[in-house]
Amino acid sequence: MRRVLEDEQYQVSILQEGKDAFSRVKNQLPDLLILDLKLGDISGQDVLKQVKSDPVTADIPVIVYTAAVLEADEVASLIESDPQRFGNVYLLRKPFELQVLLDKVEELLE
Repeated sequence: MRRVLEDEQYQVSILQEGKDAFSRVKNQLPDLLILDLKLGDISGQDVLKQVKSDPVTADIPVIVYTAAVLEADEVASLIESDPQRFGNVYLLRKPFELQVLLDKVEELLE
C-alpha cells in the first residue's frame, strides 16, 4: 500500500505501533489518515474515537480498513450512529483493490 501511494506522489508516514498513533496524528496533522483496525497493541477503533473526539484532529478524513467482519460491522455502526462526528470516516473491507483505495484518497484530498 505504501509503495502504491508513494508511486502516486503522496507523502506517506507509517506507524508500526498504534499506541503512538493519536499523538503523532495530533502533532503532524495529516491531510488524511489511513487506519488499519488491527494494530496489535491498541484497537484501531480506539484510535479512531480519539481522533474524532479531539477538536484539533476531528476534521481529518479517515479511511479505515480491515478484514475482520465483526470489527468492520462495528465501525459501520459507529459511523451510522453519529454521522456528524464520523461523517468523514470511510470503511474499506479487505480484500479491496488498490485502485479503490487510490480513488478514495484522491476524492478526499481534492
